[in-house]
Amino acid sequence: MGVANDRSIAWAVAKYLGAEGAELALSHFPDAMGNSRMSGRVRRLAESVGSRLVLPCDVGRDEDVEALFAAAREAYGTIDFLVHSIAYAPIDELRRATLDASRSGFRTAMDISVYSLIAATRAAAPLMPHGGAVVTLTYYGGEKVISGYNLMGVCKAALQSAVQYLAHDLGHRNIRVNALSAGPMRTLAASALGGLEEMRAAHARIAPLARNVEGAELGKAAAYLVSDLSSATTGEVLHVDCGYNTMGSPAVRLAC
Repeated sequence: MGVANDRSIAWAVAKYLGAEGAELALSHFPDAMGNSRMSGRVRRLAESVGSRLVLPCDVGRDEDVEALFAAAREAYGTIDFLVHSIAYAPIDELRRATLDASRSGFRTAMDISVYSLIAATRAAAPLMPHGGAVVTLTYYGGEKVISGYNLMGVCKAALQSAVQYLAHDLGHRNIRVNALSAGPMRTLAASALGGLEEMRAAHARIAPLARNVEGAELGKAAAYLVSDLSSATTGEVLHVDCGYNTMGSPAVRLAC
């Protein structure tokens, strides 16, 4: 859920999972009236991984979420995993200090960025009668303050808490729920906030691996979380950020 274009994290994950043999269904935000650019982009991507189900889904509407999983049931009968890669807040809200966030902006951001995981997981669970896996995408700004991340950091903190509570609720059904915390990526959403290249440069200087994460590496981590390789892992946040989150200060690199 949440493929937007070939630069989105959702697509990086979908592309890798497809290459590993997963049969995929993709969802995207509905097109605006008279504008089919979004659906056209996603359908072209879907064709490249052999997806036979591509549907619009506004996760702010329960009927859209229910329709998506009804279509998945009709197409596949059961499913093995769900990848949720959806977050949104009005751009004006993201660019202002958290102190100045409006009530309506907060509601919108929490609804789309957090409640959508709960709604989607509730709809997906009946399609996993023998167990399965749910993975959502988060960021370190939900754990520590990242200047400029603002309201979305509050949303990611709530999202990570939701992961733990959903893992608790669904564990007896052998459905695991985890989050994948990616380092900063060159997505259109990230670019809209500004300062992305400066952030990536800082990450590369500080991270133990001295570089930034690549899209295929996020795909590999997602493959672990949705497969039986992680059969005893649930309620976790897996950081895939070249070790950035482990550092308390910039690394001092010594010659050995």
